[in-house]
Amino acid sequence: MKPYPPENLALYEAICDGGGLVVSEMPFGWEARARDFPRRNRLIAGISLGTVVIEAASRSGSLITAARAADFGRLVFAVPGSPLDPRCHGTNQLLKDGATIVTTPEDVIEALRPLVETDLFSAADAREPDAERPSDSYEPPDDDDRFRIISALGPTPADIDDIVRHTGLSPQAVYLVLLELDLAGRLVRHKGGLVSLDY
Repeated sequence: MKPYPPENLALYEAICDGGGLVVSEMPFGWEARARDFPRRNRLIAGISLGTVVIEAASRSGSLITAARAADFGRLVFAVPGSPLDPRCHGTNQLLKDGATIVTTPEDVIEALRPLVETDLFSAADAREPDAERPSDSYEPPDDDDRFRIISALGPTPADIDDIVRHTGLSPQAVYLVLLELDLAGRLVRHKGGLVSLDY
């Protein structure tokens, strides 16, 4: 794939040189086309803990990203705008549909804090773990944990944060079990990141 638009080449190189991540489904040398962008938006939504929409008209590509994020159970944030400004109709509709209102970066960081145990701004350590050093304290869920999470679910849509609080389990364990249920076709995802059990 080729960076698009071409004027973003310097940004692309800065991300690579700075230890960032560049992801694409397209082969090297691929010329971007308009129909590729919704697929790209799916990737953006999938690899992110949350999606923030700053400004979006009623028919905006940003709304596709927000919809995919909601489908994946990710958090969706929107910045409110004037109801008279057509560039804000999409974000205001997201807020009506249950997106989290944000006005500062701190709002986003605070909402994501329960989902992560490390500082959001720390550099990722991609080295092999040291055999002498104890591993991360996170323990994968066992059958009892799975039972507690499934028992907390029902036909009524529930907020994932409420499930975490109710079960007392780590967010990672809850998200992993929800993913297992999703792959098994037993989970229903609703707008606003809510989930319910498919009986």
